[in-house]
Amino acid sequence: MILDSDRIQAVELISEAVVSGAARFKACAELEISVRTYQRWIVEGGVKSDGRPSAQRPVPKNKLSEEERKHLLETVNSDEFKSLPPSQIVPALADKGVYIASESTYYRVLHEEKLQNTRGRSQIKERKVPTTHCATGPNQVWCWDITWLPGPAKGLHFYLYLIVDIFSRKIVGWEIHDEESAENASMLIKISHLKEGVRDNPLVLHSDNGSPMKGSSMLETLHSLGVVSSFSRPRVSNDNAYAESIFKTCKYRPGYPYKGFLTIEEARNWVLKFSHWYNFNHKHSGIKYVSPHQRHSGLAGEVLANRKEVYRGAKDIHPERWSGNIRNWDLPEEVYLNPEQNIAKIESA
Repeated sequence: MILDSDRIQAVELISEAVVSGAARFKACAELEISVRTYQRWIVEGGVKSDGRPSAQRPVPKNKLSEEERKHLLETVNSDEFKSLPPSQIVPALADKGVYIASESTYYRVLHEEKLQNTRGRSQIKERKVPTTHCATGPNQVWCWDITWLPGPAKGLHFYLYLIVDIFSRKIVGWEIHDEESAENASMLIKISHLKEGVRDNPLVLHSDNGSPMKGSSMLETLHSLGVVSSFSRPRVSNDNAYAESIFKTCKYRPGYPYKGFLTIEEARNWVLKFSHWYNFNHKHSGIKYVSPHQRHSGLAGEVLANRKEVYRGAKDIHPERWSGNIRNWDLPEEVYLNPEQNIAKIESA
């Protein structure tokens, strides 16, 4: 708030500048006020106290009373009108000989009460929290999905079934078929479960809501293996981010035959080479640039310890080149599926 003393001083400075030949609007601009403000401050050669921030204004004569406002809200939330907009409520009441307020007043009150879009069947639904699981080691939480691989002609596809371990990012199982089915998926789960030696260890298998994921044969297989099924929210692909990420890595690899595979055998041979590269050679950004095989088999600790020694040695030789600590090569001990933002962040492959 501008004090009266500051206002008086400003008026005197502007008046002095104008007498000296300066333009009034330029003098006002120097003090960062408008000419209209300057004029309002001057009354018959004196200074008028502005007083607008602390002015006591009378209550508008057209303002609704508390009883009228309460009656309006009860009306729009009644069973008869809770699903109608004010544009239909007002004439409907007028036909009954009732007038509470204008249509614009209805809209204003509903906006103030945050009821404009949340009455009746249009009430805001509670946001469903995505399913999350925590993995502290390999073979605790797997994600899987199916993606299309281009076939020999437009409209023809092969289907890549792929399972990834979220802790190590290792591809623990994959297969290619010429159709999507729960039977194919259940067979892949059985083979991967046996190959990884999971046995009686608790395992969560996460997927989206496709029919192969929820088929009776697939669910029966999971039940018989003691695997807990987990599903994404409907129409939310980000809930299965690990699987989506590895599919992108696959399809953007150099040499990917984006024009199509001629045969299913050709597709299988290509994915076989990709999975070997991904598991054993790919330095994954989400696990401090070690390979998924190193993380999965417990070799990552030794690799990262060696990197720390290399960095410490480099810092000892040229300490003037380091403004702080060496690079952090520590792997997280917990990996979350769909974590809260303050817990962890899923890193892309």
